Amino acid sequence: MNLEPLLKHVEPGAIPPLDRWHPTRVGEMDLEIAPDGRWFHEGREMTRSRLVRLLSTLLRREEDGHYYLVTPAEKQRIRVVDRPFVVVDAEQDEAGDWWLSTDAGDRLRLDEKHRLQLSVMPGGETIPEVPIRFGLSARLGRNVYYRLVERAEQRDGRVGVTELGLVSAGVWHLLGELPAEAS
Repeated sequence: MNLEPLLKHVEPGAIPPLDRWHPTRVGEMDLEIAPDGRWFHEGREMTRSRLVRLLSTLLRREEDGHYYLVTPAEKQRIRVVDRPFVVVDAEQDEAGDWWLSTDAGDRLRLDEKHRLQLSVMPGGETIPEVPIRFGLSARLGRNVYYRLVERAEQRDGRVGVTELGLVSAGVWHLLGELPAEAS
């Protein structure tokens, strides 16, 4: 995958219009994103954060469930073990809304479009994730998850379950569920 022509047209940190790119040349690249957000190319960890950020802006998940690095000329399928991004920070603004930052440099507000949802990790733990863009999502990092749980409130959920979550942008965001007797 030749990134040189693309680098001339993409501002650092900008998200290209991947939804408008539909290249016919398709391949597979030996690139894997580990559950902790580290990127590996041909088995070696990628340590250049600028390169990882650039590649993260070229990533999308397609309807076939696979992840691809996409340019106008080609797309390369890669392997993502769990989710491609990890939420590494959370902060609450003056209005009470929560803002999340990912390991790849994305920053977003928890709202209707970016709503926390519970899903199971490869190891079997149920941890919230949040949609980012182009079918991609970020898993809450452990420290962020615990920080949000400390600020969470409880609500009655379905019969026999107490929900643990928080409100941001007027939307309830679920962090977990407790059996009713545990609350």
